[in-house]
Amino acid sequence: MVVSACLAAAAVLAACGGSSDASAPGGGAGGSGGGRRGAGSGATVAVKTTTIQRIAVDRKVELAGNLLSPDQAKVSAEVAGVVRQVLVELGTDVRVGQPLVRIEPKELELALARAESALRQTYAQLGMHANVTSDTPPPDDEQVAAVRTGIANLEDAKAAMARADALAARGILSPVDLQMAQTRLKVAEAGYQSAFDTVRSLKAQLQDRRAAFDLAQKKLADTVVKAPIAGAVVDRYVQTGEFIPERTLVATIVQVNPLKLRTGVQERYAGAIQSGQRVEFRVASFGDAVFKGKVAFVSPSIDQAMRTFQVEALVDNDDRRLKPGFFAKGVIFTSRDENVMALPDAAVSTLAGVSSVFIVDKGKIRQVSVTLGPRQGNVWEVVDGLKGDEVLAASNLNNLATGVNVKVLAPGESDGSAGGGRRGQGRGQRRGDGAGGGQDQRQRGGRP
Repeated sequence: MVVSACLAAAAVLAACGGSSDASAPGGGAGGSGGGRRGAGSGATVAVKTTTIQRIAVDRKVELAGNLLSPDQAKVSAEVAGVVRQVLVELGTDVRVGQPLVRIEPKELELALARAESALRQTYAQLGMHANVTSDTPPPDDEQVAAVRTGIANLEDAKAAMARADALAARGILSPVDLQMAQTRLKVAEAGYQSAFDTVRSLKAQLQDRRAAFDLAQKKLADTVVKAPIAGAVVDRYVQTGEFIPERTLVATIVQVNPLKLRTGVQERYAGAIQSGQRVEFRVASFGDAVFKGKVAFVSPSIDQAMRTFQVEALVDNDDRRLKPGFFAKGVIFTSRDENVMALPDAAVSTLAGVSSVFIVDKGKIRQVSVTLGPRQGNVWEVVDGLKGDEVLAASNLNNLATGVNVKVLAPGESDGSAGGGRRGQGRGQRRGDGAGGGQDQRQRGGRP
């Protein structure tokens, strides 16, 4: 009796369970397919549509680096002396050749006068009197007075010797007179040779004294220490009245226009970076102000530790706003692609980092995953996933899935959506994930 009652209860429970499974809403495969968006019942969703756009895309490589001075000079005094005047201060802008420091010149003026006097003495010995300059060549040997005297004496001695020989042949000249004529000829020949040697020595002396005079002039000019480059004074090291020896450092000058922006670029962009490419960057001191430059130098080698290569850009700094040492962040424009496919932001849905679009095809939806590139304004570059002739849904995306029936709204017609709830959350997620996805794709595909 008890056994019969238990069997009857089990049969009733089994019948109730089967009936419950059969009558549950959205049950089985159908319930699973329609649970995400609630469109499995066959309802028609009203949507606005858009098409693929064609845009031009500037390919960029991000950079971060420091502004440097392309040239720096530590200026030293080349002569010793007492500092009489310091003409610059910290931050003074200087041009090439501008005086920085003046040193007492009196001692070097006296040295120059001595060198000039010695030089003029040599000029006089060589017979150089009128219109003589530092590059005037000395006269020929035969034109110098000492050589002309030697020549005259030699010719006179030769003539006397000829007369003595003639008289001795006729027996009317004593041996003593003949010997005197011979001796006189030898003395004249020696004097002639000595005159030439003296002139050659004077010419060598002339070269030496000219060099000494030029050196004395240079030392006197060096009492005014001048700027070798244009730039700004970042340090001055001497004070008025102090004695400084030769080669004393007096100031440091850095070039501030142009400046050099140095950055390290990842090795995967080695084939994209070239001299002459445009650079734009910002610095923290000037907020959103954009500064421009051009790539000037590209390193031919890769840093094996950082896997980067050095790039230097020259930046105009006429207004002196930028300073060496500023940290800069910006981009290098490597190329420009025309006729690139792009989608408006309203047509893109991103979930868990995967971007999708909804193609309207004969009144039904077909969901397709796409790969996005960089964003420009409110449109995204399409790297992969579309052909370019598709019509895409641009509203009510959170109510769409593959197979959903849609009604295409006319321009200006409202789709009736409130714009809130899950769709608002999805749009926010699309913007965040889409930007990250685009950057990841650029990294995977080698696009700047």
